[in-house]
Amino acid sequence: MTASIGEGPHRHHAHVDPLAALRAPGDPPWDVYLTGTVFLDIIFTGLDSAPVRGTESWARGMGSSPGGVANMATALARLGLRTCLAAAFGDDHYGEYCWDELKEGEGIDLSPSRKVPGWHSPVTVSMAYEGERTMVSHGHEPPPEEPAPDCPPRARAAVASLTPGRREPWIAEAAKQGTRIFADVGWDETGAWDPAGLADLEHCEAFLPNAEEAMRYTRTDCPRAAAHALTEYVPLAVVTLGAEGAYAVDGRTGESAGVPAIAVEALDPTGAGDVFVAGFVTGTLAEWPLADRLAFAGLTAALSVQEFGGSLSAPDWSEIGAWWRKVQSYESQDPAALSRYAFLEGLVPEEDIEAWPRRRAVPTIGFRRPG
Repeated sequence: MTASIGEGPHRHHAHVDPLAALRAPGDPPWDVYLTGTVFLDIIFTGLDSAPVRGTESWARGMGSSPGGVANMATALARLGLRTCLAAAFGDDHYGEYCWDELKEGEGIDLSPSRKVPGWHSPVTVSMAYEGERTMVSHGHEPPPEEPAPDCPPRARAAVASLTPGRREPWIAEAAKQGTRIFADVGWDETGAWDPAGLADLEHCEAFLPNAEEAMRYTRTDCPRAAAHALTEYVPLAVVTLGAEGAYAVDGRTGESAGVPAIAVEALDPTGAGDVFVAGFVTGTLAEWPLADRLAFAGLTAALSVQEFGGSLSAPDWSEIGAWWRKVQSYESQDPAALSRYAFLEGLVPEEDIEAWPRRRAVPTIGFRRPG
């Protein structure tokens, strides 16, 4: 494992390459390929309750950041994976801000992405309160030729969001090139919850639904049973269990693993699911044991919900390292619980470790951090 410290134009991240020991000549140029819609997220936090009709509510916190598929792209890039994103960007100020944050601030390759003249950037307003969130979005469909190329670039992995009843041709094409596909899914608005409607699962290595989605697709009343049932459709099933952590089954080996969640005070849950997937993809590409991958994914998600925003709340290795040093310092720490994360020793950088928990500057449009 090699660790080097690098500084982008907007922020300072400790950089670890989790795949350093595995890289070889002839590897794909990218670790992960993504495509999807980038939103400008405007997030209000510190609300005591849901807004009440006919009244004005004041939030104690507010931030702006790239959202949508940018949540996943940023989380992957901050974990040291070479990330490539194909997305449409408007030529308005919102689009320019998102492009700059992702390309210059996070080092994400946007060469397959396009700036669409005259197209209004999609916007989501998210209100976080009582550990939940309410969102209002606005957007227009981009031109049909934007943005995903028919033949995606070579990558070790790709993350796909499946839509019931619809195939995405790029998924099959990527799998044909040897790309390992990790898939999640949104709520089935049709109410059918038919696994046959997720036709692209046949090209996927892993499927990562939440407990409710997994149980509905498998007609089971237990998320762990649902994970086992899903291995009929995909080699590796990972079911997130909210406050109970996550459970995974590898149908190829019969191995299963469950890891409890880390208890944290959630400021904003926006993008936590994306960060979880990014952590699991990182551990899988690095060839870690299944339980370590689950623990790492849960840790990165837990760290993310303590900050504003979806993409800009994703932790980097400096923050992961700071957390690991901090939890080891507690005299009352349960040794068994601590051993669950012992795989982090030797991974996280010794230098440039900041105090934890770390407070970040509030992200907003046009704001530039000093230094």
